[in-house]
Amino acid sequence: MARWSPLALVVGLLAAVGLYGATSSAAAAAPLTVAQAISQQNGSSATVRGYVVGQPTATTTVIRSNYPNDYALALADSASTTSTSSMVYVQIPSAFRAQWGMRSNPSLLGRQIDVTGALSAYFSHAGLTSSTAFAFAGTTPPTSTTTTTTTTPPPSSCESYYTAACGKTGAALKSALNGIIKNQTKLSYDQVWDALKSTDQDPANSNNVILLYSGRSQAKSTNGGGVNDWNREHVWAKSHGDFGTATGPGTDVHHLRPEDVSVNSARGNLDFDNGGSAVSEAPGSYADGDSFEPRDAVKGDVARMLFYMAVRYEGTDGYVNLELNNSVSNGTAPYMGKLSVLKQWSQQDPPDAFEKRRNQVIFDSFQHNRNPFIDHPEWVSAIWP
Repeated sequence: MARWSPLALVVGLLAAVGLYGATSSAAAAAPLTVAQAISQQNGSSATVRGYVVGQPTATTTVIRSNYPNDYALALADSASTTSTSSMVYVQIPSAFRAQWGMRSNPSLLGRQIDVTGALSAYFSHAGLTSSTAFAFAGTTPPTSTTTTTTTTPPPSSCESYYTAACGKTGAALKSALNGIIKNQTKLSYDQVWDALKSTDQDPANSNNVILLYSGRSQAKSTNGGGVNDWNREHVWAKSHGDFGTATGPGTDVHHLRPEDVSVNSARGNLDFDNGGSAVSEAPGSYADGDSFEPRDAVKGDVARMLFYMAVRYEGTDGYVNLELNNSVSNGTAPYMGKLSVLKQWSQQDPPDAFEKRRNQVIFDSFQHNRNPFIDHPEWVSAIWP
């Protein structure tokens, strides 16, 4: 009769019930619940399983019908959840919007799905960003991620907002984009204060905004005209076209940013170019007699704001016609430069999460139009080769 050692006996019993030899990686790969995802916002990659409960349009707002676009969805552990504090907001990259966006697929509401991405804030809310896989719960997502790693999808992959611009280049593309983005809600100059407190909110501190050139996080409540306050910086200098602060280009939040009063003054109405002397209170920024160079982290932001202005304001709807050129001596003419440098900056500093969130907040909550060069950076060279 065979004799079993105690260890062998235990192993045999475990094997009999299917426990011995079971891989721990299977348990590790099990999707997180939404509650777990909310508690683990540490930037790590994970798969989260939850029910689609709507589309987030602001930090505390999730809608369940009339979805404005395909950029985001909200997940919860129950299909009947209505409290946004029990939801995780999912960013939908362009490669997945046609299949998983709420406007294109409203029937997703109430379905249980698995999403893989980074556990990090979106809309200043517990989120899942830079998503790499979507699948209905219990099914296998596509293994190929080739399309998800493309940072600048080709114009042929236009989402519905840009349908009229799809496949166009040059002047035709510029005209088509103007027709799309000029349909905006216009703000008063006073309303800009509240808008900036939302669009430029510090992701790490909801009581603060991030100053554009300074990079400093500063209390929202310190807006004003004092020497250490922050005020409203016109990235397209308002004297370049003499449009002032009247409703229109003077109050367009797509080019207005919070900035330290003294740094705003140091920039003045200078064009943009490389070089100069260091600017006090704005580390990494430089200025000389005819130009201003912002810190590296926002060079692309500055460029894309100016590209937006040159496309949005074409002189066809009662506002000044703004254009970019290669000069740094534009004075009060409706031009800004230096175009060749701005194109370099846009490539050097592609849109980041802060800039993309800002674009979305403006679209969702304020002007209801978008900066196309944040969504499609490749359109810069398509218009200005």
